[in-house]
Amino acid sequence: MPRSVNAVAAKARRKKVIDAAKGYFGRRKNVHTVAKNAVEKAMQYAYIGRKQKKRNFRSLWITRINAGVREHGMSYSTFMGAMSKSGIVLNRKVLADLAMNHPEAFKKVIEIVKK
Repeated sequence: MPRSVNAVAAKARRKKVIDAAKGYFGRRKNVHTVAKNAVEKAMQYAYIGRKQKKRNFRSLWITRINAGVREHGMSYSTFMGAMSKSGIVLNRKVLADLAMNHPEAFKKVIEIVKK
């Protein structure tokens, strides 16, 4: 009985890895064993990066809100505490956008919070 090998599926698996390594430098783009390691590492970085992106944006929003609030004589922490006490439910993304692009609307939010 002849030896049976699943060459079609094996080649497809290798091709998938090589295609994912497109644009890499040197052997990382065309040698399967090296490309496999590079692609696995790249996927780890991509997974971690999706988590870090959320952290970085939250930090950026807090910085922008803090800068906008300090122009009106408050700190970020006192502003956020007063926001929760006053019952205004705006997330940091919206507040940062108001502080950057609509300062007059942001000023009205601060006035409501100060009362």
